[in-house]
Amino acid sequence: MRIVIQRVSHASVTINSQEQSAIGQGLLILLGIGSEDTIEDADWLVKKVATLRIFNDANNVMNLSVKDICGEVLVVSQFTLMASYKKGNRPSYIHAAPHELSIPLYEHFCRQLSAVLGKDVATGIFGADMKVELLNDGPVTICMDTKNKA
Repeated sequence: MRIVIQRVSHASVTINSQEQSAIGQGLLILLGIGSEDTIEDADWLVKKVATLRIFNDANNVMNLSVKDICGEVLVVSQFTLMASYKKGNRPSYIHAAPHELSIPLYEHFCRQLSAVLGKDVATGIFGADMKVELLNDGPVTICMDTKNKA
């Protein structure tokens, strides 16, 4: 699994000119699921995301997690994170998981993150053509890949 985490002041997802989800201060997470990803990968990412200390404390030091600040989270499925770009100029998505695998893992990730945070996690709609708006705070953007846990 690959994710891009962005610390945001606010973010939203619009589908067919209708706002699907919106959050205030917190995290926008773009989530890509590969064909070899597992529930263990999702659970590892949930723990990392919930405790990642990228919010400022009283001394203006990034020392607090989204859980610490009671921040909000918006998770958007993003199969293009699994792009292979080694050959040619047109990305290949051969490593992206099929819907039969990716939808349950996406839903599991969102449920588990919601449980750890003790609040609902906002989402887009899996596979929809989404317009994502955000105000990146910092900017702070972090990429994680479960294949690089060490």
